[in-house]
Amino acid sequence: MKFIIDNWYLVFVALASGTMLLWPMIKNAGAGTLSPAGAVQLMNREKAVVIDVCETEEFAAGHVGGAKNIPLNQLEERLPTTVKNKALPLVLVCATGARANRAVGIAKKLGYENVQALAGGLKAWREASMPVEKA
Repeated sequence: MKFIIDNWYLVFVALASGTMLLWPMIKNAGAGTLSPAGAVQLMNREKAVVIDVCETEEFAAGHVGGAKNIPLNQLEERLPTTVKNKALPLVLVCATGARANRAVGIAKKLGYENVQALAGGLKAWREASMPVEKA
């Protein structure tokens, strides 16, 4: 205890450093968000399934290559028939990321554990110069 009292500044610096190192993990832990580069890694390494929760017209205008379209309002009914293996990682995408974040909750409620939303949606995907397909 004497060490802590005599060297309070060292303890403070250690705690502050640890907090700064852990902050990015803590910040993203609950959000379930994924960068475009992280999404590509999941797709390539773990065969992640990409589900676009945009409306059909938005999907036709442009989407992540290989993505399957299930509009958000149909996700609860169609996801279990589209992706039967609940152990596969899912990457959920929409135009800006807002609908995909809502879809993460729906997918987790259906029993899919490894579900993440693409942070920033298709907009971030395009800004990262990733390929976009059109239907």
